[in-house]
Amino acid sequence: MYYAEIGFGISTGFLLFLFWQGFDVVPMLFVITLIIAAVYLNHAKLAKNSFAKKEAKSSASTLIGFDDIGGQEVAKQELREALEFIKDATRITHLGIRPLKGVLLNGPPGTGKTLLAKAAAQFTDSVFFSVSGSEFVEMYVGVGAKRVRQLFEQAKKLAKSQHKESAVLFIDELDVVGGKRGQTTSNIEYDQTLNELLVQMDGLSFDDSVRILVIGATNRIDMLDPALLRPGRFDRQVKVDLPDKKGRLHILALHTKNKPLAKNVSLDSIAANTFGFSGSHLESLTNEAAIMALREEQTLITADHFQCAIDKIIMGEKLDRVPNQMEKHRIAVHEVGHALLSELTRPGSVATINIASRSNALGYVRQTPLDDTYLYTTKVLTDKIAVALAGAVAEEIQLGNRSTGAASDFKHATELAKQIIHSGISTLGIVSPEDLSKELLHVTLTSIIKETEKYVHNILVDQQDLLEKISTLLLDKECINGDELRDIINITP
Repeated sequence: MYYAEIGFGISTGFLLFLFWQGFDVVPMLFVITLIIAAVYLNHAKLAKNSFAKKEAKSSASTLIGFDDIGGQEVAKQELREALEFIKDATRITHLGIRPLKGVLLNGPPGTGKTLLAKAAAQFTDSVFFSVSGSEFVEMYVGVGAKRVRQLFEQAKKLAKSQHKESAVLFIDELDVVGGKRGQTTSNIEYDQTLNELLVQMDGLSFDDSVRILVIGATNRIDMLDPALLRPGRFDRQVKVDLPDKKGRLHILALHTKNKPLAKNVSLDSIAANTFGFSGSHLESLTNEAAIMALREEQTLITADHFQCAIDKIIMGEKLDRVPNQMEKHRIAVHEVGHALLSELTRPGSVATINIASRSNALGYVRQTPLDDTYLYTTKVLTDKIAVALAGAVAEEIQLGNRSTGAASDFKHATELAKQIIHSGISTLGIVSPEDLSKELLHVTLTSIIKETEKYVHNILVDQQDLLEKISTLLLDKECINGDELRDIINITP
């Protein structure tokens, strides 16, 4: 809230009113000036104290090692190479290597950027000093720049007090303080803060009594000012991406070390079922599974607890919303349509079918990726469109009409069709998305969707009895896992 601006406006209006009434406003103006000066000085003192507290907090930070971080082998290797410049000072001086001043960690939220920075401090036997980019920005001009200077000074002071030769200075949310200059024309405080950070990084030298390595973290590298990314500042950029299956398995193993697991728990299977999960998602998954075991007063965490935890993280908590019987029948038919076509096109792909309401979904089918996939062929994308359309087609076949429940499915199918067109693997061939007319895009999209819809209809018409049988079972049980579904339709993955 802009209390200072509001107060200034009210005070100015009040003084003008008194002046207009003929009062002598000079004494009051003097008193108000003193009050403003006292408030400003108090704010500056609080800002200084807040960073002093951060110094004490940083000195007590618990560091971790690279072995305690799972799923980021490439990032860890790149970071180790950069840290050798601090660790082996004699060797790099002999080879005439210019030491790195900054390392930028770039990746999605929850992938372990802060953990990597802490591990870097332990690896180099440095003190770890952490701050968030948002802590620099204030509405008072000059405060942000002053805090940047304080940050570097306190990092050196902390290292000397602990008899260390180096310090790792970690700036999270770097895009807040390091955004491109000129974008915030109404407030030059952002630009002044960034300018001071650039000056401080330029002043770092290998000959300093305390060598400082600045590690920045962001998930919006496109927003950073080019001056930050040039050689001599953030010399090395390390991509911290979502973990692959092997990485997810490692992370799960780390987070379940202190948890009692039942014999039917397969971490390899859970890793396969969690494609696209970050490290923080996986930590939350193991915690949620343990909470569910606690609710049921179980002493061991079972595979069912983990499956329920996966559903909760992906879809949200179960809701009290209960559809009527006709709606539940339609939901069951819809979801079985998705699941049946998924299994027929890619056996072993369905993990669970559920008609319990979660978040905005009245029911859902959770699919299991057989392998982590990064490239898609036309057939793979077309099969995905077919699965998305299958719910509405199943409703039409079994119940004679469709419902609004398929709206999100159609949106997903349209996005997949656009991906086919923009990737140059449609009948249009290679196209420029910017130059493609809306009319031609619409005609091609409609053609892909209609052709796939006809294909889905032909398959599900032949499976009407199976569709009804599975829908009836789902209505009775509310949830069917993939193995039960495959037993019914006699498909072996």
